[in-house]
Amino acid sequence: MSNSITATANRNDAGTLPGGDLLALVGRVLVAYLFIPAGFGKLMGFAGTVGYISSVGMPMPAVAAVIAIIVELGAGIALLVGYKTRIAAIVLAVFTLVASFFFHAYWAAPEAMKMVATLLFNKNIAVVGGLLALAAFGPGRLSIDKK
Repeated sequence: MSNSITATANRNDAGTLPGGDLLALVGRVLVAYLFIPAGFGKLMGFAGTVGYISSVGMPMPAVAAVIAIIVELGAGIALLVGYKTRIAAIVLAVFTLVASFFFHAYWAAPEAMKMVATLLFNKNIAVVGGLLALAAFGPGRLSIDKK
């Protein structure tokens, strides 16, 4: 058999590789684990969150904090349960990309903080990649969306 025929023969009816739905679920849970606790922490420590956002020069820090909480909790929970997953993943990807430039600006970090800032920036870029993959390929059938 050719490779394309073999790959097709090993797929299930949903067009995913065997075990793909379980892998998609585990992936969603792990990515959501990054956002949901962060959103909850921002909510519980709202004044500190506003202060931190203000310290990096982001305009309207209280509004930015509310947006961050809504995005991290709302889109994070949607991602976790697989509801409107593609939209949630894109929202989280844009949010994470923007946050990376404000909060992990390694190019402007003092020398002593440059390595950690670079690591965190690069980690966020990788998370954006994972979120875009979820947006592209969907949440799997173990989700509310069931796609």
